[in-house]
Amino acid sequence: MMIEQGHEEPTGRAKITPGYNLPAKYVLHTVGPIIDSGLSKTDCDLLASCYISCLKLAEENSCHGIAFCCISTGVFRFPQEKAAEIATRTVKEFLNCGSAIERVVFNVFTPEDERIYRRLLGETP
Repeated sequence: MMIEQGHEEPTGRAKITPGYNLPAKYVLHTVGPIIDSGLSKTDCDLLASCYISCLKLAEENSCHGIAFCCISTGVFRFPQEKAAEIATRTVKEFLNCGSAIERVVFNVFTPEDERIYRRLLGETP
């Protein structure tokens, strides 16, 4: 995709492609911030922008549901707890503004991620 467009995708933006052989109509692609030293407000804002950009694209393409992985955690080193706080807050705020999206799934990588998301969403394990 980046070769075709002639440049890297900016952090915080999103693109949409067909789902091809996946059990989804579309796949949303976003580039989260890479944490090389301390976490900054800019990093947090860019991560929130990833979620907002994906949610907007989903709405524009009449999607009623969306699933997110733990954007920027793992090899991008965004702290799990802070990333989950940003993800849940940003998605809740977006949905509370009259969004047509009916379902959001947070697909987690680790048991620790699951614990964090369940706590933030007020669910019991």
